[in-house]
Amino acid sequence: MILSSLVAVPLLGMIIVMFLPKDKFNAIRWTSLLISVVPMVVSMWITWDYFFNLSGTSALAYVEGPYDWIPSLNIQYYLGVDGISVPMLFLTGLLSTLSLLASFGINNRVKEYFAFFLLLEAGMMGVFVALDFFLFYVFWEIMLVPMYFLIGVWGGPRKEYAAIKFFLYTLFGSIFMLVAILIMYFTSEPHSLNMVILLDHGPTMSHTLQMVCFIFFFIAFAIKVPVWPFHTWLPDAHVEAPTAVSVILAGVLLKMGTYAMLRISWPMFPQALRDLSFWIAILGVIAIIYGALVSMAQKDLKKLVAYSSVSHMGYCMMALAAFSSVSAIAGCMFQMVSHGLITGALFLLVGVIYDRAHTREIAAFGGLGAKIPVYTGIMVMFSMAALGLPGMSGFVSEFMIFVGAFGALNKVLVGISVLGVVLGATYMLRMVQKIFLGEFNMAKWGGLTDINLREIISVAPLAVLTVAIGVYPKPLTELMTATLENLVSLMAR
Repeated sequence: MILSSLVAVPLLGMIIVMFLPKDKFNAIRWTSLLISVVPMVVSMWITWDYFFNLSGTSALAYVEGPYDWIPSLNIQYYLGVDGISVPMLFLTGLLSTLSLLASFGINNRVKEYFAFFLLLEAGMMGVFVALDFFLFYVFWEIMLVPMYFLIGVWGGPRKEYAAIKFFLYTLFGSIFMLVAILIMYFTSEPHSLNMVILLDHGPTMSHTLQMVCFIFFFIAFAIKVPVWPFHTWLPDAHVEAPTAVSVILAGVLLKMGTYAMLRISWPMFPQALRDLSFWIAILGVIAIIYGALVSMAQKDLKKLVAYSSVSHMGYCMMALAAFSSVSAIAGCMFQMVSHGLITGALFLLVGVIYDRAHTREIAAFGGLGAKIPVYTGIMVMFSMAALGLPGMSGFVSEFMIFVGAFGALNKVLVGISVLGVVLGATYMLRMVQKIFLGEFNMAKWGGLTDINLREIISVAPLAVLTVAIGVYPKPLTELMTATLENLVSLMAR
């Protein structure tokens, strides 16, 4: 029942929080935080145990089921993990707890906020452990509701617009996913929603049905990533969302799209993947360059980080297009983890300065390095990580992607995508220069205080992991290798 606990504990925690008196703010905050520690510790134990005992096999681990749930429709309760879901569980558990810690500054409708956050955590965990399409779809949709309210109630000035846009975009994609799931269900004999069974059924479908299902799934997952041109909900949602919600959006929700592609579309429809891989690579390259160029034009610090996510997730799409290369797919997984750590930390740090200055306008600052040196040091470190400095996790992931993609994709496309690294360095270094260097405005920012202990604690684990897997990436790659080799063999069918 270890995987069930990852979903059940946050759900139970949400119910407990809802029964607490609404004016007991500290009780609500600490109860939510302590409850979220449980799935974090469980996900860390799973990662530890999987690495030392199971990383050499591609078989599913900690499997629960399949148990008949709705027998008349052959819907089953079926959970399991492997080398692509274990790192995502670790990331989700860690970022959820750190985000709740960073949310202690929330003073408006505190009980509802923390209850929704725990429900969101349950949905995210569920997506990464579900092996039945009905379960997967339920968890995928469950996340929509708390995220809608977290943005729409606790967001910025345009929060209603951003929340509705996020909801409608994701719901639009979910409709396509539902149709593809139904096609899979009715073409299988006997009718099944078991992902493991449908993994073998997909390649036997006609080419036309494979293409239809692949494209429908792709639209649903591409909106989540988000792949250009489905990306327009992301900057609005990020800018208006509270700091902790931006962390979860960037750190976990974007990864669900690429995870679902690896779990579902890529191995289930190999023929369609081969036919469309060139166009997927083009979408990835456009996202890399477009996201970086738009980041360069941003005046709002949070919007700059948001558009950088479009660029960084473009690397994942290019790697996924190079499906025949284990190195490229491993680079994609590495980028998913790395981007979650780095961009999650950047959003936390943007929140720190916004809480003090009440502005995110890059031009409004200058010379802050002299006034808040600890904050400056941490922010500069994560900025270097985001631009792919060697010794940081971002460099390893991009290097693996380029090496794998160069051998499997059009060389010109890969060459163009390398420009994203140069552009990334340009907008990150310009941001650092404008905010932390130059002349300090004592009259305006003389009262600024440096980062406090709670805020340091919320980013310190991310800093340690960013450097650790950047200097020594072997543990993370070994965790995934057997599963990824098996996936690449399935895609080659």
